[in-house]
Amino acid sequence: MNNKKTLINRDENEIPNTPEKGPLSFITGSLTSFLLCIFFYFISTKIAIYFSLHKPSNTSEIVQSISSSINTLIIGLSFLLTFSFAFIGLGLFIVFIRSFLVKKD
Repeated sequence: MNNKKTLINRDENEIPNTPEKGPLSFITGSLTSFLLCIFFYFISTKIAIYFSLHKPSNTSEIVQSISSSINTLIIGLSFLLTFSFAFIGLGLFIVFIRSFLVKKD
């Protein structure tokens, strides 16, 4: 039991030593996220165009239904990735603006 307390105290002492994030970290993270959003938007549109031009051509209805579902899933996930990066970029930009408005204690 005493050994656990020393491990916990040792871990608690290391946490305050981490450097605090500043506005430069927020704006670089925001710009990186927005650039990834733009990049994945173009990839997502290329994926959507590819799947719309290459429709599944199977004779079996079940195989065609599964293939269509997988195509829809891939397109949806690619646009979800694009939205996620845009949302993270927007959030980091808001934190960047907020870092100038809030006083530090």
